[in-house]
Amino acid sequence: MTEYKCVGCGAVLQSEDKNESGYVPSSRIHEEDVICQRCFRLKNYNETPDVNVESGEFMTMLNSIYEKDGLIVKVIDVFDFEGSIIPSFNRIVGNKKVIVAVNKIDLLPKSTNISRLLNRLKKMLRDEGIIANETVVVSASKGFGLNELVDTINAHSEGKDVYIVGTTNVGKSTLINKLIEATTGEKEVITTSNIPGTTLGMIDIPLGENQFMYDTPGVISKSQMSNILSLDDVKYIMPRKEIKPLTYQLDEGQTLFVSNLAQLDFVSGDRSSFTIYRSDRLNVHRTKLNNARDFYEKHYNGLLAPPELTKRILIDDAETYTFQTDVRSDILVSGLCFITVDKDITVKVTVPKGVKVIARQTVFKEK
Repeated sequence: MTEYKCVGCGAVLQSEDKNESGYVPSSRIHEEDVICQRCFRLKNYNETPDVNVESGEFMTMLNSIYEKDGLIVKVIDVFDFEGSIIPSFNRIVGNKKVIVAVNKIDLLPKSTNISRLLNRLKKMLRDEGIIANETVVVSASKGFGLNELVDTINAHSEGKDVYIVGTTNVGKSTLINKLIEATTGEKEVITTSNIPGTTLGMIDIPLGENQFMYDTPGVISKSQMSNILSLDDVKYIMPRKEIKPLTYQLDEGQTLFVSNLAQLDFVSGDRSSFTIYRSDRLNVHRTKLNNARDFYEKHYNGLLAPPELTKRILIDDAETYTFQTDVRSDILVSGLCFITVDKDITVKVTVPKGVKVIARQTVFKEK
């Protein structure tokens, strides 16, 4: 029996169950270039209908790449490195060549030192056991770096298939749409949205007579902040344009809240600067550490919102990380923000349980 797939998300088309992926009315299932009901709603009404797809199914699809011959393009979200790492990535890659596309570079301030950024990211990738043949900085939404990426793919693919992989919301489908547009002129072939798991199956795009590019389903990273939010609230934490950093001068014993989702306490050290990079929709507030709990209880769904929460998550279901800096550092809260702090200080960062927080030497200009 022939399987037909949605050209927008890659799901196998079916007309039996509206709650399952790939649903279309039976009268349309054999039409050319059909998109499923879910993609239609996303594209035309920005609706977010739920479908019954487990993240484990996505990993099964990705693991099948191991048996295939081709080139891997690993997409990294420059704003959320930690949440961009796929568990067991090397098991998927096998002996294939890997190109890393560092996406969303347009979100960082124009003063960012790209060479320093690339050096830091390469080290962080090596620490995760990921060795790339090439690393390219791009902005899928702005078109920056696409020609270099196309040239790099052509140089390394050797006529073999190309697999674009990444976690949810790193911009894979947007990047592929731009690559298709650059090579064929055809626009918006694949469904894109800010909804985790928009791509539900392998989508094959012809590159030549016997070569295909595959958009693969985004793997849900459990360390990302988006996992503890409703779909409607994810939009608040995702930056939409170049980030305008906020800088605060803090004394020991002061606290910064980034929305109602992260608390940074300045535990010890000389008066220092704290620079926050986050979505412009998120509020930042300063208070005294000894008053932080009361402030949060009173304002977590007021001054600190959006988003609105169903519980006091930083009190009732949180964990705390402690960092002592010996160099100027960026503290990354996966999927929410990063904060540049001075050296020789101690800070504590409280986040919802399961969200990852790491520290790295800053990629921004030293003082």
